[in-house]
Amino acid sequence: MSINTFGHLFRVTTWGESHGPALGATVDGCPPGVPLRAEMLQHWLDRRKPGQSRYTTQRREADEVEILSGVFEGATTGTPIQLMIRNTDQRSKDYGDIAEKFRPGHADFTYWQKYGVRDPRGGGRSSARETAARVAAGGVAREAIRALLPGAGISGYMVQMGPHGIDRDRFDAEEIERNPFWVPDAVASGEWAAYLDGLRKAGSSVGAVVEIVARGVPAGLGAPVYGKLDTDLAAAMMSINAVKGVEIGEGMTAAALTGEANADEISMGEHGPEFSSNHAGGILGGISTGQDVVVRFAVKPTSSILTPRRTITRGGETVEIVTKGRHDPCVGIRAVPVGEAMMACVILDHLLLDRGQTGGQRGAIG
Repeated sequence: MSINTFGHLFRVTTWGESHGPALGATVDGCPPGVPLRAEMLQHWLDRRKPGQSRYTTQRREADEVEILSGVFEGATTGTPIQLMIRNTDQRSKDYGDIAEKFRPGHADFTYWQKYGVRDPRGGGRSSARETAARVAAGGVAREAIRALLPGAGISGYMVQMGPHGIDRDRFDAEEIERNPFWVPDAVASGEWAAYLDGLRKAGSSVGAVVEIVARGVPAGLGAPVYGKLDTDLAAAMMSINAVKGVEIGEGMTAAALTGEANADEISMGEHGPEFSSNHAGGILGGISTGQDVVVRFAVKPTSSILTPRRTITRGGETVEIVTKGRHDPCVGIRAVPVGEAMMACVILDHLLLDRGQTGGQRGAIG
């Protein structure tokens, strides 16, 4: 049974471990003729790689991606694309003390319960290091979307760190790339820096909420009941390490709205149907409306902290554990490019599915 692959027509299989020699992804189903070079993918990996500020793990990885197959003379061939990223800065000795202990809040316990074996070096397969492969695959999806849907775009940003949220009245898209938190609020960025510095120096961690928006998505992607676009988006975001909740559009907040407040009214505009609002997050009945597709996900605090925690050993002994090594005080920061990558993979997958089923046919309005 494959449990390392996602997607329907655009399929991604990731492989490798945190402290192994390399990790990567096999991408199958990418259309032929898409311009693709390693440097195109490297741009996205550089946004995710560790050690770029004091607010992320200080593990130093170049995260240089190699394209081993599926590309000829700068364009995809339609055959499987093999991507590889070599690990160069592992410190396996940092995990020697926890080989027999289970870290509270970590997958150590469940991996042992399921498989009877686990790789304690950085978490092995359960490590967020695996997401580098997703970002590389997402780069392939972005280039295919660029070729098939010129003008479409995907952007992500943090909207909350711990109890501190952004002020949407100060939302500034230009600010996202100017600070280490990918936050579209300059005031919040300064406040978060001071807040996270305190947690980092104390050896603690905190969670976050990330928002991902896909613009230029045409109406008609997704299918009823079991093939919903939002079903696959929710599954994709939930598959990211440390994610514990996903919302589409208003999400949980919709439960507090009336029908009048929640309904996105429709009118005819100069270029076709227009919506007065986007509480639905660009998806109705599992099918895209043509509006922005909006997804948010909540990331729990990093479980690897310096504060002593009570746990047990494999032998059942009660002990205390302190997790040494290099860890993110807020893993939500580097989850932003990962969320963007997963959005790209799902949008491309559903674009290909729609073309296969309907050929792009749409019901006429007006």
